[in-house]
Amino acid sequence: MATLKGGEFLIKQIPANEIFSIEELNEEQKMLRDSAKEFIDREVVPQRERFEKKDYAFTEETMRKLGEMGMLGIAVPEEYGGLGMGFVTTMLACDYLSGTTGSLATAYGAHTGIGTLPIVLYGTEEQKKKYLPDLATGTKFGAYCLTEPDAGSDANSGKTRAKLSEDGKHYIINGQKMWISNAGFADTFTLFAKIDDDKNITGFVINRSELENPESLTFGEEEHKLGIRASSTRQVFFNDMKVPVENLLGERNNGFKIALNALNVGRIKLAAACLDAQRRILNHSIQYSNERKQFGVSISTFGAIRKKLAEMATGVFVSEAGSYRAAKNVQDKIDELVAGGMDHQAAELKGVEEFAVECSILKVFVSDLAQHTADEGIQVYGGMGFSEDTPMEAAWRDSRISRIYEGTNEINRLLAVGMLIKRAMKGELDLLSPAMAISKELMGIPSFEVPDYSEFMSEEKAIIANLKKVFLMVSGAALQKYMMDIEKQQHLLLNASEILNQIYMAESAVLRAEKHFSPESVEAAMTQLNLYKAVEKIIVAAKEGIISFAEGDEQRMMLSGLRRFTKYTNHPNVVALTEKVAAHYIEKGAY
Repeated sequence: MATLKGGEFLIKQIPANEIFSIEELNEEQKMLRDSAKEFIDREVVPQRERFEKKDYAFTEETMRKLGEMGMLGIAVPEEYGGLGMGFVTTMLACDYLSGTTGSLATAYGAHTGIGTLPIVLYGTEEQKKKYLPDLATGTKFGAYCLTEPDAGSDANSGKTRAKLSEDGKHYIINGQKMWISNAGFADTFTLFAKIDDDKNITGFVINRSELENPESLTFGEEEHKLGIRASSTRQVFFNDMKVPVENLLGERNNGFKIALNALNVGRIKLAAACLDAQRRILNHSIQYSNERKQFGVSISTFGAIRKKLAEMATGVFVSEAGSYRAAKNVQDKIDELVAGGMDHQAAELKGVEEFAVECSILKVFVSDLAQHTADEGIQVYGGMGFSEDTPMEAAWRDSRISRIYEGTNEINRLLAVGMLIKRAMKGELDLLSPAMAISKELMGIPSFEVPDYSEFMSEEKAIIANLKKVFLMVSGAALQKYMMDIEKQQHLLLNASEILNQIYMAESAVLRAEKHFSPESVEAAMTQLNLYKAVEKIIVAAKEGIISFAEGDEQRMMLSGLRRFTKYTNHPNVVALTEKVAAHYIEKGAY
């Protein structure tokens, strides 16, 4: 059976048995999850203050322990000293190691992701043998030098330059990078520079300890940041730094592609890195609200608090559903390509690239939600939430960076829709036929039959199918109007992105609930609660979009279509669902 294509969820009805969720972890994965959780609870949670007091040495020490456990080499092939585990397992490790402090989450993510993966994916055999064993075991740590003072989202505009030496044996590199995670204790640096007057950047990899002139690589002071305070973040300066020609990573002029593919992996991993943070914030909030008494009763008995807890729990459930669904899609694509004869390195690249749209969706949705969850956590704690004596204020500060990492959420919103449109233009994804079919449907007379929704999740799946029509209706009409100028319509693309994100995440939750839970379950209640909120958000985004570019009869027809496609036959009782979710987790005491 051919695997799903990236973005194809928009034009296909996905059966529940074709998605993967966290309930399906195998025994090996469960052991890894439990080991990661036990390590964090033992080694990290009791030392939370050290991270907040900028104890960079403690972050490094903790990373070395993770290296000894094998946690830094999960995605590194066995022949280079790693564990060679699959994509879902790498997501799982990232999830459960990243939830307590953003400082460790950043150090871990920067090392195992952008610090190591470019070498795994693009390195020569010699480069992989040289660098990966040390990175996999934590003998050396990795850093990734892309951003410059004038080159952030526009990474290809960097001013760092590389020039071939007269003897042809070295590149001489000059320039500077900023916001470089792990710079203070890293030895292996992946960096990007333009060779001479090349159009695109080129990648290089070096070990700091092997430089001919140690003074050719220097560092600024540690940055003072809002959050992730014990994550080493410095400027990096290259001063006539000599890099052997064999240290060029990938091909000349191909650095931008290396950077983009590293970021695609980083985006889905960043979603994973926000999951356990949400769970832990929720658990703290439940425990505090059960213990905190006001007016003679626990504040967890108050409706306003119960509503917050229910929405936070729902957010965790939905975030898990989308993240693990996409991770398995990537894994399946890699496996399919390897079975077809492609080498694993190329297959991993193609697998992640195939689901770049989903990676961007997850990055935006889960990081936005993690910040909101932390904000609500402070609110549940009230005045105590603002105090450094409780974990909430650090969680809020740490979560803020997630909306900036791996391309800002605004860039990722534009990217997700832009990539979909490009796929449609290239004929890789047929969005045009279904969009035209929806135009015909709008001209026809709507059915007034009341559907049979007796089967579990049948109405929810019908609503998801209609929400996909909303996206195709709005984006199809907008594309027809603006054609190639659509990229300039950022307000409209942001509206389209909101619709896209809500569809993917709501569908993920619906399919997870259908596959693993019963109609009476709290998971079904969370799914229905989330879908209701998603529909309301889609109505707002779609209406704003339609009114911005359509007029007269076209506008009236599309607004009528929007009403038709967002209509419930049986409205869920949102208050009852909220109460059901809140009661379950308050009684249980944790998620």
